[in-house]
This record gives sequence, C-alpha cells and structure tokens, in this order.
Amino acid sequence: LAVAQALPGRWRILVSAIDGCSDSVNTIPYIARLVELVPSLEMRIVLPDAGKPIMESHRTPDGRAATPTVVILDEAGNDVGCWVERPAFLQTRAIAARAAGLIEQFAREKQSMYDGDAGESTVREVVAVLQAAAAGKPRCDAGPAPLPPDAPAR
Repeated sequence: LAVAQALPGRWRILVSAIDGCSDSVNTIPYIARLVELVPSLEMRIVLPDAGKPIMESHRTPDGRAATPTVVILDEAGNDVGCWVERPAFLQTRAIAARAAGLIEQFAREKQSMYDGDAGESTVREVVAVLQAAAAGKPRCDAGPAPLPPDAPAR
C-alpha cells in the first residue's frame, strides 16, 4: 500500500472482467480495494465484449485473450503496462498443468491456492507494474512464457 501511495502522478486502471470468471472473482476485488486506498488511482471495469481489444492486445503467455485483463493507463491515456489473468505463481502452475494434461486437476485446486494467497500476489504484481510505469519502463505481466511442447512440467 505504501509503495502504491508513493507513486507520482495519476493512473487509470482499465479492466476487462466478468463475474463468471473465477480468476476475475479472485483478483479484481483486491485491485478495487487498492484503488479505494490510493487517491492517485482510478479504475473502470468493462465486460469482455467491450474489453475485447485490450484482451486481444494483451494475451496470456500461451496466446489466449483472457479475463481479467488489467491495463495501466497514464494521465494522457497511454497504455503503459498490464497484468493478465492470474498471479504468476498460479499461471506457472496452470501452464505446467496444461502441458502435462492435468488442467482439470489444476482447476479443482486453484481456489484453495487463491484462498491461501488472499490477494497478496495480485496486489504485489499490479503495484510492480504501476512502479515500472511510473519509472518510465512499461511492462506487461502476463505470467511466465509457456513451456515448449516437449519440456517436462515444472
């Protein structure tokens, strides 16, 4: 919180999300709380139909347009960073599970991982994207790169 409150300037957070998406439900309330506590932040949430352009231009490591897609905009409305779908620790596990054919098992276990993290990773990662933008070094955190097809699961 202190890091976010110390950021210079004003920042807009544009989110494409939907309440039927478990990743949206488990991340966006924490980002919304951050925005409530940091006067220099504002946030707008749009449904995937309206958010399709940002979802398609900020894809997951395995090439999917996904919710939530969080885009950071500077005061002039320039896209200066993003955070896509889920925290890195979950994205790593999802990519490994998908590569190993275990995505259904991952899906069953995902909620307990979200519960244990309690939004900490989401907020930390979004604040890191904001910090990078404030430093003039835009970045997009979409998670780790996907595994090659012949690589063992991590």
